[in-house]
Amino acid sequence: MELAIYNKEGQDTGRKVSLDDAIFGIEPNDHAIYLDVKQYLANQRQGTHKAKERWEIARSTRKIKRQKGTGGARAGSLKSPVFVGGGRIFGPLPRDYSFKLNKKVKQLARLSALSYKAKKQGIIILEDFDIEIPKTKEFAQMQKNLQIADKKSLFVFAEPNKHMYLSSRNIPKTKSVTLSGLNTYIILEASVLVFLESSINVLQHNS
Repeated sequence: MELAIYNKEGQDTGRKVSLDDAIFGIEPNDHAIYLDVKQYLANQRQGTHKAKERWEIARSTRKIKRQKGTGGARAGSLKSPVFVGGGRIFGPLPRDYSFKLNKKVKQLARLSALSYKAKKQGIIILEDFDIEIPKTKEFAQMQKNLQIADKKSLFVFAEPNKHMYLSSRNIPKTKSVTLSGLNTYIILEASVLVFLESSINVLQHNS
């Protein structure tokens, strides 16, 4: 598959880049995608939820009423879960939700996500350019030129670019990442992937 390379004015430069079928043309594996997304979302959970159980409640331990003759159920402590302010039965405790996933499965999931984007024509190749000073207006104008201003877009750079990041971070539906931060979840979340020419070359050379 060949894609045209556009400049920041949204014009076709007349040059093309060939997408490697080993990266953008494989048969997507939905289960691998499911596992990788599941792991990503699990790793985002803090797991700091906590509810006090019966033994952690600080209340009087006196017997609050006599055992028999009241016409109601027995009650021996205000810490009981049946009373307001009592402990919770089997409440949530702090835990780690993360789990391991084989590198090959994660790699297959990412390639599957990229292949889906290629099949749906959700990839744009942008000629390398730089912003001398952070300017959101300039970045937003570039998106209008590429006709993606109203779409969820993910800009992928070969290496960290502070000015690009600062220019794009306040624009709704827009994210900027380096190749090292490219994962299955954010690929699928975006409607359009915008690769700079240098980043697509590095991706295809190193994969």
